[in-house]
Amino acid sequence: MTTQDDTTTTTPRGSRRKAWSLFGAVAVVVIGIDLAVKEWTTSVIAHGDPVKLFGGLIYVIYARNSGAAFSMFSDLTWVFPIIALGVIGWLLVMVRTTVSVPWAVALGLVLGGAAGNLGDRIFRAPKPFHGHVVDMFSFLDDHAGHFPVFNIADSALTIGVALAILLEFTGRRRDGARVTGKDADPDA
Repeated sequence: MTTQDDTTTTTPRGSRRKAWSLFGAVAVVVIGIDLAVKEWTTSVIAHGDPVKLFGGLIYVIYARNSGAAFSMFSDLTWVFPIIALGVIGWLLVMVRTTVSVPWAVALGLVLGGAAGNLGDRIFRAPKPFHGHVVDMFSFLDDHAGHFPVFNIADSALTIGVALAILLEFTGRRRDGARVTGKDADPDA
């Protein structure tokens, strides 16, 4: 009696060099935009009024966050650079076997976001490795009353993680293969 495997793997496409280049380019672009927006926010918005965008859907304000998302764990600022360095190291290991373009984009977004906020943690006040992240985007309110304030790095991290989850759920692997269910047993 023979058994039939219920998954099929398609042939990988792309190249490792292309994936590495895209991974690096996405990360550099995210870091560059994040730095530019943070610089503009600290030099212009911090000394003036909030900027209203899209009819008040988004406001650009100046905020500093010593904690993680939603200002959680603000007394543990020194832990966040360690976590970010661990994430960056893990991403560099993961990208070594990546040839998938969508995976390269997802990992590049996460790297850019992690590195953008790590830069704040290392170089911003109050002191190295205890720095507060500069946040600037607030939904529906010029004082962050409806949703936590966030920055470009946070957005890149969120989009990158969401894309990675989507890629996992749709069977797309980092090596370029695609796993699809075939003849799945409905009782399994």
